[in-house]
Amino acid sequence: MIINERIADYICSLDPGNGPFLDRVEKEARRQDVPIIRKETSAFLKMLVAAKRPKQILEVGTAVGYSALLMSRVMPDEGRITTIEKFPPRIEAAKANFWEAGEERITLLEGDAEEVLKSLSGPYDFIFMDAAKGQYIHWLPEIIRLLAAGGILVSDNVLQDGDVIQSRFAVERRDRTIHKRMREYLFALTHDDRLQTSVVPVGDGAAVSVRTR
Repeated sequence: MIINERIADYICSLDPGNGPFLDRVEKEARRQDVPIIRKETSAFLKMLVAAKRPKQILEVGTAVGYSALLMSRVMPDEGRITTIEKFPPRIEAAKANFWEAGEERITLLEGDAEEVLKSLSGPYDFIFMDAAKGQYIHWLPEIIRLLAAGGILVSDNVLQDGDVIQSRFAVERRDRTIHKRMREYLFALTHDDRLQTSVVPVGDGAAVSVRTR
């Protein structure tokens, strides 16, 4: 827990929900331990999309389509979402959820994100990164290439429940590679002169970057 648990619980208690369908998708995903965004992060993401009003959104990491559907609720009517997922069971679940929601503005691209990103031309004025955390640093050059000037990049789970601030020797051996790569990623985001980045302790940590040039 990055912030005080009581504060997090209070913030979550204020959430009005997202309607019966999306609330059911969220509940089922959590029951099956599908990695979807935390409740406080979902409110933060919706606010950013509503403020930016992007017409082209790219999401890396569809899972069961929960966050894509959240964004579709607050983007402009002419907005479009392209989302990438490689895990077959989640692809099928996401397709079913998009169909049930009657959402035709979402395009799901199947395959490994590294290869799919190279095939895209962009530009996208909003990109949401929520996939394999250890790969963020490897995807960053393609992400910056695809991000429009003035576009927003939101990277989720960057603080890893606070582990990212620990010495690499203080984390489990099996987690040291992802720990190292996430620290490299945050350094790259905050020191790239094409980006203006703020790391926000919401949910499991979110980095919000604006492409300034």
